[in-house]
Amino acid sequence: MFCPQCGSTQNDELKFCKSCGMNLEAVRNITAMRSADEKWSREMFLSESERKRRKEQTERERGITPEMKRYNEIKAGVIVSSVGVGVMIFLNALMQGVILSGQNPPSDAAILSRIWLAGIIPFLVGLALVVNGWFVSKKQIELTRRGAIADGVLKAADEPSMLNSADTTEFITPRFGITEGTTKHLSSPSQKQ
Repeated sequence: MFCPQCGSTQNDELKFCKSCGMNLEAVRNITAMRSADEKWSREMFLSESERKRRKEQTERERGITPEMKRYNEIKAGVIVSSVGVGVMIFLNALMQGVILSGQNPPSDAAILSRIWLAGIIPFLVGLALVVNGWFVSKKQIELTRRGAIADGVLKAADEPSMLNSADTTEFITPRFGITEGTTKHLSSPSQKQ
């Protein structure tokens, strides 16, 4: 298999290119399932950790901070919880009206009086978002800050350090060849007479 990034020949069993670190497993997966009308993208060949790192870098460039994400998560939780409470109130009022109309048998009244409990699902989902934003995301922000202080740059504390890709320009080409100086003992044709 040829690496699409550096062009070197690689063994078919390798998951990553030995020369540049390209994710060859992703290349195999994409080529196996690619249809004729799909377009190739450089992002398809990145490893999951590299994709995550680039996403975080893009968010930093756009000004999306972990604090902003936490705020948005808490805000979404409050909205979803409020929707859940609203659904519970609406269903309770609607079903009480249906029960009081007297057009259904008394055995159905027990079921109709409990339909409002369907609103608990969005309420609990919103509550979980608020709790996650309030406690879990706070810990992630602290870890990010510790990583930024330790490294001097914005980098997650739990992110593994990665090796840079190979740079072939760092090798110095020799100024001589293998055959250099092997023909010095021969005289030039103009000297022979």
